[in-house]
Amino acid sequence: MDPDSVLLYLDETHIRSYHVLRSTWSEVGRQKQVPTFGHHAHVSLFDAVNIHDGETVLHQTTAAHAATFLDFLRMLKERDPDRLMVLVLDNARIHHAKMVKEFLREEGQCFHFIYLPPYSPQLNPIERLWKWRKDTVMANVFHKDRNDIIQAITRFVHYIHERPEEVLQRLGCAG
Repeated sequence: MDPDSVLLYLDETHIRSYHVLRSTWSEVGRQKQVPTFGHHAHVSLFDAVNIHDGETVLHQTTAAHAATFLDFLRMLKERDPDRLMVLVLDNARIHHAKMVKEFLREEGQCFHFIYLPPYSPQLNPIERLWKWRKDTVMANVFHKDRNDIIQAITRFVHYIHERPEEVLQRLGCAG
């Protein structure tokens, strides 16, 4: 790949306070209890991963829609203003929104979108990052509010930023 370009796989997701229950150890005859608080908090995330070096870029927001997707694109452009960014993404409506198309026409020369076929999350390595994040941040855990979710996500992001080789291994992109 050209050194003046970068290949990023990206997607958006929502981390919700809904309980993600996974198998776990507990004393025989005693079921593990996970508390709940009766309301649901969430955080929306846009994330991109470079499958060549394991670097990730995260944009945290309150919702995932065309305007917040544009915020993420602007953030990517600001990080790498002189490189062509080849973005591999799904066919979500927000990726095809009128405001996104206008942005790309006006100032999106640094982006080239490659759309994955419909219903093919298995082709996007970032889905494995989402699973890892969900297993680490959400599985069998009680988050009392949105701030608690944000703190857990922040801890995970710091962890993966210090371990790009582990990111590549988890994504299946390391030798």
